Amino acid sequence: MKTTVTTKQRAVASNNQLHTLFVDGLKDIYWAEKALLKALPKMAKKTLSPVLANALNMHTEETKQQVVRLESVFDSINLKADGKKCEAMVGLLKEGDEIVAEFDKGEIRDAGIIMACQKIEHYEIASYGTLKAFASILGYNKATTLLEDTLTEEKNADIELTKITPKVIAAKDNKDNIGH
Repeated sequence: MKTTVTTKQRAVASNNQLHTLFVDGLKDIYWAEKALLKALPKMAKKTLSPVLANALNMHTEETKQQVVRLESVFDSINLKADGKKCEAMVGLLKEGDEIVAEFDKGEIRDAGIIMACQKIEHYEIASYGTLKAFASILGYNKATTLLEDTLTEEKNADIELTKITPKVIAAKDNKDNIGH
């Protein structure tokens, strides 16, 4: 006897799989944010620029709130906050560490730190944007709002890094390194 799957059954199965993917993504970004809480202060100490150090320290404080917000997202869907190692963040942080190791403390290292941080921000923007869309599709209204708040903060952090780049990189270094 052939079993017929109804459209409603397909939708339920699809939503169950989307929920699983959503939770997996939450675990991934939760781990990533907690890893960032350790990495950002280390990066701030490796900079020459007080402007960059301040931006990194401010984002550390913001990241603490984002972790708390993620815990609220988990709570809103009746799950305990739990992380799953985020290989993407491991790679992005490793890339930042390599920049710090390769360049002497100064404007060029600071430029590399900005580049590494913006790559991280773009990863977070992609993650939070997708998670927000999933939450909305699944009808997780509170989670959608919480994720939107963090998405906005990550976009603003990216914009701030772009704004401070010219302040961080001395004009003479720009002129000396053009074409090299």
